[in-house]
Amino acid sequence: MAEILFGIDLGGTKIEGVVMENAAKPIVLARHRIPTEQTKGYSHIIQQIKALLTHLESQSGIKATKIGIGTPGVTNPKTGLLKNSNTLCLNNQPLQADLTQTLGIPANLANDANCFALAEAIWGAGASLPNPPQVVFGVIMGTGVGGGLVVNGKVWNGGHGIAGEWGHNPLQHDGPDCYCGKNGCVEKVISGPALEQYYHKLSGETLTMREIATLAEQGNSPNATATIAHLCHYYGKAMANLINILDPDLIVLGGGVGQVDALYTEGRAAILPWLFNNELETPIMKPALGDSAGVFGAALL
Repeated sequence: MAEILFGIDLGGTKIEGVVMENAAKPIVLARHRIPTEQTKGYSHIIQQIKALLTHLESQSGIKATKIGIGTPGVTNPKTGLLKNSNTLCLNNQPLQADLTQTLGIPANLANDANCFALAEAIWGAGASLPNPPQVVFGVIMGTGVGGGLVVNGKVWNGGHGIAGEWGHNPLQHDGPDCYCGKNGCVEKVISGPALEQYYHKLSGETLTMREIATLAEQGNSPNATATIAHLCHYYGKAMANLINILDPDLIVLGGGVGQVDALYTEGRAAILPWLFNNELETPIMKPALGDSAGVFGAALL
C-alpha cells in the first residue's frame, strides 16, 4: 500500500496542513489551516502545529507516522538550530528536535522555498515537460527574494543549509543596505517592496507592485514602464548568474513579483546578454500548483 503523506506549511500568519493519498499524484484527503499567532512565542507555535496535526488526523481518520514541515528559515545542519527566519522567535531554536519530541513522530523540515520547488518539480510545472527535470530551481520573488533547489526529486540543502538563497547575492555594488548586513542584494533590488520604492522615487506616488505592473501593461505610465524595465534588467543579470552556475533543467517563478508577465518576455531576453552561452534554452515557467505548492511540497518531504 502506498504511503499516506502528511505535510505542514509554517507561515508567519498561518499554518496550513494537508494529508495526501500518496506521492504518485496530488490527491488531497484532508486540509486545514489555523493562525500562527507568532506574537505568543515559540512554544505556542509548537502547540499550534500539534493542534493542527491532531485535527488532520481526526479529519482523515489516519494516524501520522512521520511528517514534512516547510519553515521560514533553514535548519543549521551542524547545530540543529533554525536560522534566517523572518518569524524571529523561531531563530536559534531546535525546531526540528522539539517538533519530533512534541508530535511523537519524526519531523523532516525544509525551507518553504525548497518545498515550493519540490512540489513544482514533481507535481507541478515539471510534470508538464516531456522528460522529468533532474535539476529544478524554484524562484520566490515577492516581499523577499529566495529560492529552492531540487536535484533528482530531492531537496538539496547544501553544507550550510542555504542552497538556493540567490536573493542575497550582490546585484548593485552601491545599492541599498540589506538586513543581512550586505548592500545591493538581489532582494533589495527586485523584491516587491524594492520595486515599489523605485516607482515612488520616479513618480512620488505610492502604489502596489500589482498596480504598477497593470499601469505598465496599459502603456499609459512612463514611470511604471521604467519600473518594469528596471525589474527586467536586474532580473536578467541575477538569473544569468544562477543559470551560469546551476544550468537547471527548469526554473519556476513563484511569488507576487513572479506573476509579472514581462518577466517571461523582456525579462527572458534580458538574461541572454549576461549568459555564458549564445542562446537561452532553459524553460522558465509559471507555477502550476498556485498557493498549494508550499504545503504539497512539505508533504513530499
